[in-house]
Amino acid sequence: MLAIERRNEILEKLQAERRVVVSELSQIYDVSEETIRRDLEKLVNDGYAIKSYGGAVINENINIDLPFNIRKNRNVVGKQRIAELISRQVNDSDSIMLDASSTAVYTAKALKDKKNLTVITSSVEIIIELFDVPDWRVLSTGGISREGSFALVGAQTDRMLRTYHVDKTIISCKGLDLAAGITDSDELQANNKKTMLEAGKEKILAVDSSKFGKTAFTTVGMLEDITTIVTDEKPGYEWLQRFEELGIMCIYPE
Repeated sequence: MLAIERRNEILEKLQAERRVVVSELSQIYDVSEETIRRDLEKLVNDGYAIKSYGGAVINENINIDLPFNIRKNRNVVGKQRIAELISRQVNDSDSIMLDASSTAVYTAKALKDKKNLTVITSSVEIIIELFDVPDWRVLSTGGISREGSFALVGAQTDRMLRTYHVDKTIISCKGLDLAAGITDSDELQANNKKTMLEAGKEKILAVDSSKFGKTAFTTVGMLEDITTIVTDEKPGYEWLQRFEELGIMCIYPE
């Protein structure tokens, strides 16, 4: 096993169990404890973990961007629920924009039974996922490739997005707060998401319940910039009341 593969597996274990122990990892991967310490040191330096006695614990900082392959495997059931609910809002022949979030990948998969869609996306993963859909138009935004995120970002991405107007924009975020609004950890991706929102007639925020009440580094928009919120669990009364005040449709599993 390559070192990067082992570190990714250790990071997945950290995400699932919140803590790892050097001696246990050494036995699991049949390598020296010193090798495991170097793996953990790399995860600490990258901001994913915090050193603890005999091992490491997960860094809970919302502004840490995990590798896409790790994010894609978190809360899979919740993301699949959200994707299925979104698919019911999309009609044949719609034009849509999808951001480069892991939730958007599940959404793209859930939409494959639709006919004649036009999809504009900044996600390399979604472009690959949709290669085999025969009657769709799939447009890449272009832009700078962001290591580890399978995202295309930057000014070129914005320029491309501004040339289109779509029926539905579908984005996700790192945090959703009643006062701070919609926030994300990455400034370039946040700017691209703002541009996507401006291009959509219907502006759909796909956000799992763990993001409610959280605030990340930079603002994408305010709650009033959204027309629809799709989530995996019924939000609390305070949230539902605010959505009703703003005329936001909130969709969640019954």
